[in-house]
Amino acid sequence: MEIRSLGLRTDIALLALGGSLVEQHDDHLVVRTPDNPTFWWGNFVLVGSVPEPAETARWLARFADAHPDATHVAIAFDTTTGRTEQLSGFAAAGLTVETATVMTAAAVGEPPHRQRDAEYRALDGDGDWAQWIDLRVACRNEGQTEAGTREYSRRQSDAYRRLVSGGHGGWFGAFEDGRLVSSMGLFRASEGLARFQSVETHPDARRRGLAGTLLQHVGSFGLTELGAHTLVMVADPTYEAIRLYRSLGFTDSESLLQAERAPASG
Repeated sequence: MEIRSLGLRTDIALLALGGSLVEQHDDHLVVRTPDNPTFWWGNFVLVGSVPEPAETARWLARFADAHPDATHVAIAFDTTTGRTEQLSGFAAAGLTVETATVMTAAAVGEPPHRQRDAEYRALDGDGDWAQWIDLRVACRNEGQTEAGTREYSRRQSDAYRRLVSGGHGGWFGAFEDGRLVSSMGLFRASEGLARFQSVETHPDARRRGLAGTLLQHVGSFGLTELGAHTLVMVADPTYEAIRLYRSLGFTDSESLLQAERAPASG
């Protein structure tokens, strides 16, 4: 199956480089990440088109067949113009249906509020990556437990470190007095394409220009060291960070579409 969406294509490429398994079928892909079974979007089904509501049960059954031990459900759809109303069948089945905005840039502009006091550099060694896990825990979504987020992030850090050691890109942070307060990764997904990963800033350090300044630093790395001519970012269209990305020169290029259901609590 040929993937049309740039966001999904780069996503699958980085997952494969990080050790995930991608199983090809005529009209869908099955992605598995055995080293991190609680990583929803490392253990999912990618459907080659947006199905009609009547096909909802078929794809839920296909996910269950492909991931028999999963307590979550995660299904993505290969479209570049996704709208949540297209997945009314999945919403009726109790899944959360959402879009994500794929953004691209050929250069990264000057941040609106440059922060000059922090140190901007690549993560280096176990200590830095331990701080990255702590940052992920601090930035976890409502409803996510500290223990679960820490274990998931520990496993995810192993995959990201493999990408770094394999020469596929780098992971960078903004440090204040030695403390990691903002971070993101950037990796070569294919010739000329580099994809950002997990842009996060500690809740106590937001709205101070750290992420924008770091993003420009990392974008320069991608355009020079990775030889990219296009930088790819996937953003939540409802979250304020998307305004920062636009101010730095990223433009909306696609709307992804996905459905998910969290594991039952308790």
